[in-house]
Amino acid sequence: MSFETLGLAPFLLRALAEQGYETPTPIQEQAIPLALAGRDLMAGAQTGTGKTAAFGLPLLQHLGTHPQAVTRGPRRPRALVLTPTRELATQVHESLRDYSKYLRIPSATIYGGVGMGPQLDTLRRGVDLVIACPGRLIDHLERRSVDLSGIEVLVLDEADRMLDMGFLPSIKRILAKLPKQNRQTLLFSATFDDNIKLLAREFMHDPLEIQATPKNTVHENITHRVHPVDSARKRDLLLHLLAEDSREQTLVFAKTKHGSDKLALFLEKAGIQTAAIHGNKSQSQRLRALRDFKAGKVTVLVATDIAARGIDIDQLPKVINFDLPMVAEDYVHRIGRTGRNGSTGQAVSLVSQEDAKLLRAIVRLLDRDLEIKDVPGFVPQTPIRWGNSAPGRADLPGGERPPRRHDRRPHGEAPRRAHAGPRQHGAPRPGGSGNGRRAGGGGAGGQRSSQPRRAD
Repeated sequence: MSFETLGLAPFLLRALAEQGYETPTPIQEQAIPLALAGRDLMAGAQTGTGKTAAFGLPLLQHLGTHPQAVTRGPRRPRALVLTPTRELATQVHESLRDYSKYLRIPSATIYGGVGMGPQLDTLRRGVDLVIACPGRLIDHLERRSVDLSGIEVLVLDEADRMLDMGFLPSIKRILAKLPKQNRQTLLFSATFDDNIKLLAREFMHDPLEIQATPKNTVHENITHRVHPVDSARKRDLLLHLLAEDSREQTLVFAKTKHGSDKLALFLEKAGIQTAAIHGNKSQSQRLRALRDFKAGKVTVLVATDIAARGIDIDQLPKVINFDLPMVAEDYVHRIGRTGRNGSTGQAVSLVSQEDAKLLRAIVRLLDRDLEIKDVPGFVPQTPIRWGNSAPGRADLPGGERPPRRHDRRPHGEAPRRAHAGPRQHGAPRPGGSGNGRRAGGGGAGGQRSSQPRRAD
């Protein structure tokens, strides 16, 4: 299938072709024709599946082919995209600007952490499209500097993350300002929990539900590896792994803002070009860090979960979990930043005894084996107690624990695997054979495949 078969207008097809986009992703194949037909959609899509184009192309086609009704007063926005973070708002705006190369679509990005002045000036001049974070948009509504009564298309991007961040009251306040009739709503979310479905019932009209990939799945071209290590030696192990190829771009996840800064300073002192990005950084600092990382001026970006939303880097070869996420689903969001657009990617996790419970939750969520591999010189002083019922149960009968230190396999033999738990006899693992799929460690991270480029 090609973009030409989806019903897109020539001005969009021309822009896509010039950017090298040839083949739509599964979520684009499903969402674009339905959105062009005017249907409300609840779309299940992970980060990296091309969801921005899935909602952005129909939105732009609507704005480009349906003239705005003549009204008195200043120009009112016709389309609104709500995103959870500043970085994602900026990324969406850049993508839509590229897709609308042959259209004149005045637009504005609205988010906190920067002065109100430039945003006020842009809104006064009049825009068709607003990409906004809920908090700052509420500020503009209270100032009466934006009028949402003319919104024809509403997009909620990463709706699950907005609810996780506590934006539900703000979203409801914003929805109360939108027209109830003649409005199309497109909701994109990695998961559809009860809160998402309840919100959809309140403000959407007979929505169709589509799913690009099963819940909590990850790209098949991402390899997963776990390195056991004592917590006190995590930083040294991270430095060891990064030093193996100091030119390889790597996104490192830390648990806290303070921890991100300390880790970035440690790596900088060791001679690795590093930047940190988290909620305490100013918007200009965050944008500069992202810009330098994308340009290759820094090779390591240390980030917290929330700040990493919207990081979109083509061919990012490796993600390292210095700290495992407290919520297993966030593992999927984290590693979704590698292995994009046909590239291979690596997801590496540094796991201490304190992290064993978190790793078990991740493995059970993914329902797949993760490779466990000791790094010579960093083997934990005390073997990690993975538990008796997967994960960390080595390939041994009866759920035995991995061998203690003096019994460990010599370096170079087949690594252990963290298991996804018991399953019915003979049932194949998702995406693999009946013997179980295992994420091997031999991928050539970041190399492009022969597949054509896909729209974000």
